[in-house]
Amino acid sequence: MKAQVLTSFGGPESFELRDVPKPVPQSGQVLVRVQATSINPLDYQVRRGDYADLVPLPGITGHDVSGVVEEVGPGVTAFAPGDEVWYTPQIFDGPGSYAEYHVAAESIVGRKPASLTHLEAASLTLVGGTAWEALAVRAQLKAGESILIHGGAGGVGHVVIQVAKAMGARIFTTVREDNFEFVRSLGADVVIDYTKEDYVEAIRRETAGHGVDVVFDTIGGDTLTRSPDVLAQLGRVVSIVDIAKPQNLIQAWGKNASYHFVFTRQNRGKLDELSALIERGQLKPHIGAVYSLADIPSAHARLESRDNGLTGKIAIAVGPLADVASANA
Repeated sequence: MKAQVLTSFGGPESFELRDVPKPVPQSGQVLVRVQATSINPLDYQVRRGDYADLVPLPGITGHDVSGVVEEVGPGVTAFAPGDEVWYTPQIFDGPGSYAEYHVAAESIVGRKPASLTHLEAASLTLVGGTAWEALAVRAQLKAGESILIHGGAGGVGHVVIQVAKAMGARIFTTVREDNFEFVRSLGADVVIDYTKEDYVEAIRRETAGHGVDVVFDTIGGDTLTRSPDVLAQLGRVVSIVDIAKPQNLIQAWGKNASYHFVFTRQNRGKLDELSALIERGQLKPHIGAVYSLADIPSAHARLESRDNGLTGKIAIAVGPLADVASANA
């Protein structure tokens, strides 16, 4: 089978398209013909060596799968050949999704929502699971509460807006002005142009000094330090950013704030929760660009660029059945 193999840690050129052996499902596993995958910030963090101790080289990376079950191992009862499935591979525990085939434990695999294409489904597994883990499990966001989502037009942010809206929250988000219409169409109530206005001042004005109940951080920097300035009492901060720089959290004490750091845990339950939102029309991923398996290095370079012109996710068409809706949009 064809696979993008990470040969060394570094830039996008560290990938090499190779022929590698097709995996064989073991007990409790399914073999999936990958139709589509996608690119996440986690993917380029892995590629450049942020998790070097956990990633043996050469290796296959990638963290989203939408595809078709081709074979099942002994003991598998939930799936049969021909079933369309979606899931996030078990990160740092075996090969990833940048290949034509992938094997996964039956327990982490879900049935792909029928209303989504493979490209759409693959663009949602990791970010959707992250959004659910962050909002429902960790922040325990409730109807009537408010949330500030940093980077609402991005691959994670545009999903978090929709999930938070489905939970009944009032949505504040930071984006560039040219993305105002996009995030409003997803459900954002108050949109802040972070290039023209300080978000702390904007939140204080829009909430009459009360603050928001939850801050969702996708940008890092000094967000953890500044979040207490926009939090209401008993507010929660959820971050998905690996921040190496020490942060001063003394102001969080006065707000009785709690901080949560989320690294997605794989399970079918979260996929089923997302499927319910999709079936009710409350969640739909937005694909900003589509690349092929061979063009994964270019996709990495584009996502990593600050001015990439993207809203939503970069999807990767892998299999012959992958329904390419656009190309490098």
